[in-house]
Amino acid sequence: MPSAVSIREVGPRDGLQNEAPVPTEAKVRLLDALSRTGVGRIEAVSFVHPKAIPQMADADEVWKSATKEDGVRYSALIPNSRGAQRALDAGFTEIEVVVSASDTHNRRNLNRSTADSLDDIAVLIDSLHAAGARVEVIIATSFGCPYEGDVEPARVAAIVDRVVADGADRIAFGDTTGMATPPRVAAVVSRVREKHPDLPMLLHFHNTRGTALANVYTALQLGVTEFDASVGGLGGCPYAPGASGNVATEEVVHMLHDMGIDTGIDLSALLDVARMAQEIVGRELPSGVLRAGPRLPLAR
Repeated sequence: MPSAVSIREVGPRDGLQNEAPVPTEAKVRLLDALSRTGVGRIEAVSFVHPKAIPQMADADEVWKSATKEDGVRYSALIPNSRGAQRALDAGFTEIEVVVSASDTHNRRNLNRSTADSLDDIAVLIDSLHAAGARVEVIIATSFGCPYEGDVEPARVAAIVDRVVADGADRIAFGDTTGMATPPRVAAVVSRVREKHPDLPMLLHFHNTRGTALANVYTALQLGVTEFDASVGGLGGCPYAPGASGNVATEEVVHMLHDMGIDTGIDLSALLDVARMAQEIVGRELPSGVLRAGPRLPLAR
């Protein structure tokens, strides 16, 4: 097992994107509070057309108003060249682009085929690199699709080969619908590691079927040390029917700390932010640690 793990907090973007729109001030308050928990990376906003994702219509204002903490790496998700320019103009140097391993999900999510998205991403990588930014390619539906069912690891690996050849700096595998299980995680990670042993890799799990923490544990055994998580378990996917929230950050931190694995995150402070997130969205969030509280020491 690794001695330390890096968690990217995705609540401000992936989490709130799937809730009813909340005021700009509340988004800024959540982002600032998360920045003070010790988390090392935060997915802050996405620069998408407001008609497509109205929850992110105020991304420029949120980012301009947010307090940027030293030592925290902030990233933004972009769908196309216009979004890329907005992210660059806002000062982001860590940019995420997404493509689905499932062609049907890609058409629902991005209104184009997977092959077309890969061609677009190749152009985006070149332009973002020229502007001094680093690019992470997120492969959605890496472990299964709500429309097509199982997704073969070979298909996911082929997408990795393509985007690495095109210059991607990092790869993330998204469990968009919560279909991942430990064997599926092992199949994808092992296949990619065989060809790209040094490629920076991050895993993004949903807890739709209650397997997220088991998947994290499996990935740790395979040498993965970077994960997405969302405060309180905020999130879902508007183009993945039945998908529930992301794995809760405090659940992952609680488990890792009990395993003696450092995250740099203050669990007590994180729980305070999870309570804030509940107030902001106006509903009880699914985090088990938030409901029951940690029985173990808060830090190791």
